[in-house]
Amino acid sequence: MNNTAGGDAEARAAAFLGARGLALVETNYRCRMGEIDLVLREGNTIVFAEVRLRRSARFGGAAYSIDRSKQSRIIKAARHWLAGRAEPPCRFDVVLMKGMNDADIEWIRGAFSA
Repeated sequence: MNNTAGGDAEARAAAFLGARGLALVETNYRCRMGEIDLVLREGNTIVFAEVRLRRSARFGGAAYSIDRSKQSRIIKAARHWLAGRAEPPCRFDVVLMKGMNDADIEWIRGAFSA
């Protein structure tokens, strides 16, 4: 996936989640520990969302690509993002995309935990 497709997928995922009541706080948060695609708020809960676009399931599909190592990097980046802030409830969601239509999006709330 090229950078343009990745950015388009993240924008589409943000719009999809926004339509379902989540408020976008930040995109593409990066630190030395890792990256978080989307940081959102749902009520008083901070949601760290990983977005994966895979048009083919040849290598296990989008969900398969979020292995323990990737989860660990996301969790470390989330801890960095939270540093110095009041600690609200948090969760880690995953948005899996096969295409750019809502019908091609699978939202997994609480996909993994810290």
